[in-house]
Amino acid sequence: MDVKLIALDLDGTTLNNNGKLSEETKDALMTAMDNGVNVCIASGRAFDALPEEVLKVPGIEYAITSNGAAIYKVKNKELIKAYKLLASSVDLILSMSKKYKEITFECFINGTAYAQKDYIENPLIVGDKVRSVEYIRKTRHPIDNIVEFISDNKDNLDCMNIILGDFDVREKIIDEIKSLTSDVYITSASPVMLEFSYKDCGKASGLKFLSEYLGIDRDLIAAFGDADNDIDMIKFAGAGVAVANANDALKKEADYITLSNDEDGVVYALKNILEII
Repeated sequence: MDVKLIALDLDGTTLNNNGKLSEETKDALMTAMDNGVNVCIASGRAFDALPEEVLKVPGIEYAITSNGAAIYKVKNKELIKAYKLLASSVDLILSMSKKYKEITFECFINGTAYAQKDYIENPLIVGDKVRSVEYIRKTRHPIDNIVEFISDNKDNLDCMNIILGDFDVREKIIDEIKSLTSDVYITSASPVMLEFSYKDCGKASGLKFLSEYLGIDRDLIAAFGDADNDIDMIKFAGAGVAVANANDALKKEADYITLSNDEDGVVYALKNILEII
């Protein structure tokens, strides 16, 4: 397949279950770039939470972050496209959430992630392979009152997340917000999290912008993912690749299924499915 741009989800896809970039994957990406293929990050993470080992791979120039809310040139963290949540949407999400117990919030502002101090010290989702304790503590800036902080910064949010452990509550929140506004894009990288950004966001939106920015047709794009927040990107790309550990919803939309993230599935796909290295 003729591929000119590869979009990579990180957690659960390009990174292994320890949150690391294997040497095999790094070498494969560098070979692909040597062969004239652009490689970009496509993550739900805030820019400042992106792994240094990925940012330092020679040749990776662009990062779609916060589920498409902010797109950067990696060098010097130059912002080239951004959306902000509407203040009215922030007020709605905070107000609607008051009746639910045992939830907490995160928010991203200009590429930096903030979360409730108590949550960072004692995360509710201990052991989740993506949202590990180490990752949360390393990448979140502690805030004494996150609800107040979000409200005070409601005009400047890249996105905000709700962390919760009750699946039924999760579905109620989704249904309620969708019934009250069309200004919010809702997605999730994990069953214990809901992610909210402006309606025009999404990894597909970010990938569309970047493909036009670089002058690359969508038919020449390959995208890799594992979770709900990758589905629109997988569908947009000419070749959508799911890792073997991806959820069923994403696998259903993928053109190809490769090995798992712990088996260097990206490498296998580049060699044996897309045949670009």
